Amino acid sequence: MLLTVLLVGINALLLLPLHADSKAHSGSKPQSLRVGLVFDVGGRGDKSFNDAAFRGVDQAVRELGILAEFIEPGDGADRESGLRLLAARGFDLILGVGFVFSDDMLQIAHDYPDRHFACVDYVKFDERGFVVPPRNMVALKFHEEEGSFLVGAIAALTSQRPIIGFVGGMDIPLIHKFEAGYRQGALAVCPSCKVLVGYAGTSADAFKNPARGKELALAQYQAGAEVVFHAAGSTGLGVFEAARENHRRAIGVDSDQWDEAPGYILTSMVKRVEVSVFDIIAALAHGRFESGVRVFGLREGGIDYAYDEPRRGMIPQAVRTRVEALRQDIIAGKIVIADR
Repeated sequence: MLLTVLLVGINALLLLPLHADSKAHSGSKPQSLRVGLVFDVGGRGDKSFNDAAFRGVDQAVRELGILAEFIEPGDGADRESGLRLLAARGFDLILGVGFVFSDDMLQIAHDYPDRHFACVDYVKFDERGFVVPPRNMVALKFHEEEGSFLVGAIAALTSQRPIIGFVGGMDIPLIHKFEAGYRQGALAVCPSCKVLVGYAGTSADAFKNPARGKELALAQYQAGAEVVFHAAGSTGLGVFEAARENHRRAIGVDSDQWDEAPGYILTSMVKRVEVSVFDIIAALAHGRFESGVRVFGLREGGIDYAYDEPRRGMIPQAVRTRVEALRQDIIAGKIVIADR
């Protein structure tokens, strides 16, 4: 696999082409499928949301033999420029990672009806309500509240006192889903538990401010929280630093973030963006692209929590058993989680 780097002239976008070995994939679908991905705020290497999307495309390169390129934009217009650049260059599928792409991608999908588009966490509303994507675009959405419910239960069941914390990035409905699920999961197993809440800001920069994340987490630890769950992108790295300094525990988000603070990460609410990204690429590669909205939750394997060897000493078997029972109740519809 050959990885090259090319700086392009539109607002200094960083373009990273990733090519598959055609011999290694001679039995796969046609090699000509070209997929372009534009990263969200925080970019590649955030150990979270963006890296998960990259893994999904990388899996498609290895298993389906596609050709892929990645754009890491700056702020503002760079995002739209990246999407338009890929569409103008004739990419078969253009992916935007994050709700901030919703407006731009909707417009560009209309402008390029012969291209295919997918927006992770698409949220577009007008005066009539939710705006359904056009026939060449799919919205990839998640039941974040389901995974947050489970980690909320873990936080409450493993705490010695009934106080836990939550640090959100941007104060928006999408992140409110994480908070709501976390709170309901905690209260389901500990009705007397108190959940402390703080948000890093009201702009997209709230997802890339570790100093603010640390400040919010320190305040919650000092107020008695034993565990703090973050849904804040790279801002959450500050939460982990606060956990280390105070010898408390934290919960990661989107990807398994154990390696960011080994011994301090109780678990992570895993949002398998890679599953949804690979799924839509595979569908297009096999001629099964369907527009509209696709939602991934516990049932679809798009949401989970991290539990492996390092965590088994931090999450007692009795807690694991209780949480797995909650998982089955959610999947069966016995537990209905409000998303706000």
